[in-house]
Amino acid sequence: MAMEEAAEPVQSAGADEVVPMSGCQTNEEAERARRLAEKRSSKPGRTRFLITLNIGIILTAIAIVLFKAPNGFAFGGTSGLSIVLSKIFPTMPVSAFMWVINAILVALGLVFLPRRAVGWSVAASFLLSLYVSLFEWIFPSGITITGDMWLDLCFAVILPSLGSAIVFDIGASTGGTDILAMILNRRSSLEIGKALMAVDVAIVVVAAILYGPRVGLYCILGLFAKTLVVDGAIESLHLRKVCTVICKDPHAVERYIVKTLNRSATITPGYGVYSGRRVMQIMSVLSRREARRLRLYVREIDPDAFMTIVNSSEIIGRGFRGLN
Repeated sequence: MAMEEAAEPVQSAGADEVVPMSGCQTNEEAERARRLAEKRSSKPGRTRFLITLNIGIILTAIAIVLFKAPNGFAFGGTSGLSIVLSKIFPTMPVSAFMWVINAILVALGLVFLPRRAVGWSVAASFLLSLYVSLFEWIFPSGITITGDMWLDLCFAVILPSLGSAIVFDIGASTGGTDILAMILNRRSSLEIGKALMAVDVAIVVVAAILYGPRVGLYCILGLFAKTLVVDGAIESLHLRKVCTVICKDPHAVERYIVKTLNRSATITPGYGVYSGRRVMQIMSVLSRREARRLRLYVREIDPDAFMTIVNSSEIIGRGFRGLN
């Protein structure tokens, strides 16, 4: 009997393609769930896109002016090269070199790449140069605001990494060497990651020569920490909870997921090896807040329920952005 009951409500977990489950959902509720699914999986609107892009670039610019440039932290990229050049030519600020380097990269991009491919990268490159110039005007001293090189290194890594993660999440970039990466990808057989890493390492070596071995070692730490923090920040932005529930009243949980959380679930018939009873497993992909609400609800209706919650940052399907 449990097998027959379990067959009716089965649907794709996390897909938000809600179909009537055990007669618990009306057509109006199904339509509302469909609209929510489309909203969750849709790309950000133009206003939100521009605001998010600017926030990410501002965080990167603050890190360059307040934490990277005063200490000579050249981790690579256009900012690292600009910091090195400003040391060689001290009469020119970092922002001036960023304008020149980004202009050269943009010109190369327009020559070797389709205009559409470099659109937002061009805008981001010049926006970053603009914000760096603005913050240099606001904070003209060029002296570290903390006086602690280790603390400066932490913020020099965290702020631009968070900014890059925010920008990557909306499908854009901070420009600069991203344009070079696209050119290499289209015009050569070089492995992009290795080519850009080689450039970054070369910049770090020059920084170590100019600023001394102590700064050079800090730059090496920052170079590797940057990659780890960016990856971690991107995963955190996409983090979802894969919840699996086995309880005495699966249909109540099913109704709660569909009607209250406006999510979907997959119900799979199972067999308890220890108890010898047939059970139904309910699996649903939720946000962190939704998973917390589900956990409290399940514990309320069945204190003996069995529930697992697993993190996942790559959810592909309707209702989730994931890697779509």
